[in-house]
Amino acid sequence: MSRNSKLSKEHTAARAYSRGRWAIYLFLVIVCICQLLPFYLAITTSFKPSDDLSPSVVMRTHDLAWSNWSEAIGEGGILHAVLNSAIVTVGATFLVCVLGAAAAYPLARRMTRWNKYVSAFILSMMMIPPMSIMVPLYSFLVKIGGINNYWGIILVLTALKLPLSVFLYTAFIKAIPPAIDEAGALDGATHLQVFGRLILPMLKPVTATVIIMTGSSVWNEYALSSYILTDPQAQTIAPRVASFFSANANNLGIAAAAALIAAAPIVVAYMFLQKYFIAGMVAGSVK
Repeated sequence: MSRNSKLSKEHTAARAYSRGRWAIYLFLVIVCICQLLPFYLAITTSFKPSDDLSPSVVMRTHDLAWSNWSEAIGEGGILHAVLNSAIVTVGATFLVCVLGAAAAYPLARRMTRWNKYVSAFILSMMMIPPMSIMVPLYSFLVKIGGINNYWGIILVLTALKLPLSVFLYTAFIKAIPPAIDEAGALDGATHLQVFGRLILPMLKPVTATVIIMTGSSVWNEYALSSYILTDPQAQTIAPRVASFFSANANNLGIAAAAALIAAAPIVVAYMFLQKYFIAGMVAGSVK
């Protein structure tokens, strides 16, 4: 093969590689635009007066309606709903992480026949639609006084989100070498001490994954919260925003401001935890 022919092939391959990279960049730009466009439209809409009928793509900086945000916070009671959602989300997410990790450790380390049955049963619980058990669940909560109480909705959401947590923790713990447990046992540590001092600190990536998945799901939960938390003072953010939208259907600016306030905490949390979220998902999928 001549030198010129070899250089020509290398040049052709380099051009093909460059075109492939530009195609990937173009695809990523399109994806980013599709993801960010709804936020941009919501932001521009939140600053428009009620009588402004111009397209949401256009934002006139000289005529910003800051009153939309103040009305959403004041009259809409969005901040109080955010506080209610924060209490429910933190409580349910904490219980899901603690109980999920504690249940996953023996399931991952003791590969007995009964543990396989337990794992299969936990996975089957993920396939039950929550609304299919709403009637008996509501009756039970009425009997124990869980209606319009934070602990009632926290216990319900914890039970619903726990199976996925156990599944993720089990897959992650199986990837941890059992030699770590054996080393702790040789030093005289109990099973609880091995789990608390050796295994638990290694679960940060999957814990971040569980926190984001559970937290975002609980924060945005609407159906169960609408039935269990009927008191307006106890409403979480999703039912509150829905009622606020229906009450302000003729003023989309205020409604858009309320929706942005509701979405802000989850977006901020994901920005800080995305590194651990990706690591936990990859580790669980590999196993």
